[in-house]
Amino acid sequence: MKMSRRARRMERNHKKFKIPPLNLVALMDIFTILVFFLLVSSSNTHQLPTNKDLKLPTSKSTLAPEDTLVVAITQKDILLSGVSVAKVNAVLHSQDNTIPTLIEELKFHAQAKSQKTGQHGRITIMSDENVPYEVIQKVLTSCQQSNYTKIAFAAVQKAIPKM
Repeated sequence: MKMSRRARRMERNHKKFKIPPLNLVALMDIFTILVFFLLVSSSNTHQLPTNKDLKLPTSKSTLAPEDTLVVAITQKDILLSGVSVAKVNAVLHSQDNTIPTLIEELKFHAQAKSQKTGQHGRITIMSDENVPYEVIQKVLTSCQQSNYTKIAFAAVQKAIPKM
């Protein structure tokens, strides 16, 4: 059977513009990275800064903490946003009810935050479970004297058994 001129021309053009096979390996890599990114970024848990010298007490609260200024009290240091402002032993043996260096740093942070957002007053205290209460009390008093009145304590959240 003889082909018409039109059929031969169409066959010739189809051979000329043949589409190469699609490489799915690169496409699968892109989708894998995209899925991984979405899984990591869609986490709805709030992570507080961690410190290897800090063992938090446990809690049964179901509320997530807000993003605030963090005072961490390890067994050796008192840290404000990861920077040491005082030693626990020095605070424990001090006769003063406050920690002057902490007050000074808190006021500096309050001034910087109020200039950026127009508000301050929220702070989270992360304390090792073995730190004496006298130290925590002095930190609380220092926070209150620096106009940080909304104070939260960080703890490890335990799962609440369903009944």
